[in-house]
Amino acid sequence: MTPDDLIAHFGMAPIPREGGRFRRTWSGPPRPDGRPEGTAIVALLTAEPDDYSALHRLPADEVWHFYLGDPLRLLLLAPDGGARTVVLGPDVLGGQHIQFTVPAGTWMGGRVAEGGAWALFGCTMAPGYTDEGYEHGDPAVLRARYPAEADRIAGLCRP
Repeated sequence: MTPDDLIAHFGMAPIPREGGRFRRTWSGPPRPDGRPEGTAIVALLTAEPDDYSALHRLPADEVWHFYLGDPLRLLLLAPDGGARTVVLGPDVLGGQHIQFTVPAGTWMGGRVAEGGAWALFGCTMAPGYTDEGYEHGDPAVLRARYPAEADRIAGLCRP
């Protein structure tokens, strides 16, 4: 199984601005405010240098689900100024997560862990994702707010 096999199998397309490839697999009925009740995607990142999930934040909690492949390292920058790294992967007894909820308003970005080749994962939100709720990270602003993570921020931002 290769990334190209998975992209073809799921009919994935590039994720605008954020990076990686995805396919929406579910969208719940619309709420009164127009947002769907919930959404789910399947996504893929590879170890290619420009293939990563750029730092972004969303207005609702987002649950990340690990499915196949190599571990995925997520940098999380909290509204209170804290930062942490979470690893999604199969080694749950070694501290990796097969499922992790990123709280609303947290900056998040990730890439396949060093030495890995690709990761297949999913993300679920309720209320659901809309393009209007996506906020793309500004590297200068994020480096000033989280100076201890400046190098990682630089590696997880896109213009």
